[in-house]
Amino acid sequence: MTRRQLLQAALGFCLVCLSWLIVPLPALALGGAQVPLGEPAPDFTLPTNSGDGEIALADLRGQWVVLYFYPRDFTSGCTIEAQRFERDIAEYQARNAQIIGISADSVESHAEFCDAEGLEFPLLSDPRGAVSKAYGSWLGAMSLRHTYIIGPDGTMQARFLGVQPVIHSREVLAELDRLQQAA
Repeated sequence: MTRRQLLQAALGFCLVCLSWLIVPLPALALGGAQVPLGEPAPDFTLPTNSGDGEIALADLRGQWVVLYFYPRDFTSGCTIEAQRFERDIAEYQARNAQIIGISADSVESHAEFCDAEGLEFPLLSDPRGAVSKAYGSWLGAMSLRHTYIIGPDGTMQARFLGVQPVIHSREVLAELDRLQQAA
């Protein structure tokens, strides 16, 4: 790890620890107003880690979208969560699902994180938290660890608040199976 990555990881860890001391648990669980299930997911366009432009939610219509928010690149929980999604990427692709990660980190940080962890799915930069706020996943200066499943028609189909990074990808796959069987 570079010195910059170590500093980012330490800062992210400190912010997460501090948030647990300052913010009551219900506020951490919710992070703000949640879009009702069955309603259109908030649209967005954000820059991607690949440096080749932006990704818009509207461009992903016709496929399932697993939209996950996370606090910081290179922190332990965020790294585990990303590694698990990457491990299961073929299973998501088999379900016509695109994984998208969002945090307040810069495009450059995302690029370094993807390179370091071998991530094939895009990470989007939301430095001011506008998209995170629209999804009720913002706490002060960082995104909360929330995941949303958006259907091919652009509607909110499921949400996960209070995510456990180690098992989360398997939970999302199980919910995708349930949703797709019900459709």
